[in-house]
Amino acid sequence: MPGQTNTERGLHVRAQLLAAARELIGELGWNAVSTRILAERAGVRPGLVHYHFESLQALLRQATLEAMRPMLGDTAALLVAAPNPADAIAAMLAETDRYTGTDPASLLFIEAYLAATRDPLLRDQMNELMTDFRGALTASLARSGHPAPEEAAIITMAVMDGFLLHKGLNPQLSATRLTPLLRRLTDTDRDGPDR
Repeated sequence: MPGQTNTERGLHVRAQLLAAARELIGELGWNAVSTRILAERAGVRPGLVHYHFESLQALLRQATLEAMRPMLGDTAALLVAAPNPADAIAAMLAETDRYTGTDPASLLFIEAYLAATRDPLLRDQMNELMTDFRGALTASLARSGHPAPEEAAIITMAVMDGFLLHKGLNPQLSATRLTPLLRRLTDTDRDGPDR
C-alpha cells in the first residue's frame, strides 16, 4: 500500500476485515468466527481487529448490517418501480429465486437472525432495518388502498423469510409457486379475487 495515507490504509484494513467477516459468518457460523481466523482471512495481524473495532462482536454486527442494508434497499426500490404492490411482491419473490438458502448471502442472514436472539444490540439494529422495510411495504399497500396494509406487510415478510429458510433444506423450491398466493394477499383490485 505504498503512497497511501494512514487514513486510507486504515479504511482499506477495515474494508478487508468487514469483507472477511461476511464470508466467515456464512462459512463457519457466527460463534465460530474468532479474531485469529478473521485476521488470517483478511490478511492482517490479529491486533488490527481490535484496533479498528471495539470488539469482534461489533465487527460482526457491522459486517452483517452493511450487507443487509443494500439488499433491503434494493428490494424496497422494487416497491417504487412496480405499478402496484402485488407486482412489487411478484418481483421480490422472483429475486428470492436467486438465493439457494445455502449461498453466502442466505447463510449470512440466517446466522444473523440466530445471533440476534442472543445479542440485544444486533436484534435492535436488525429490527430497525426490518421495521423501515416493513414501513415502506406498508405504505405502498396503504397508498394502493389495501384494507389491512400493515398485516399484509408482516405476513409477506414472514413468508419470504420462511421461504429462504426452507430453500436451505430443499433448493428445488421456487418462489413462483408462492407468487399467486401473495399476489392475492396484496392485491387491491376490488374486482380481483376474494381475500
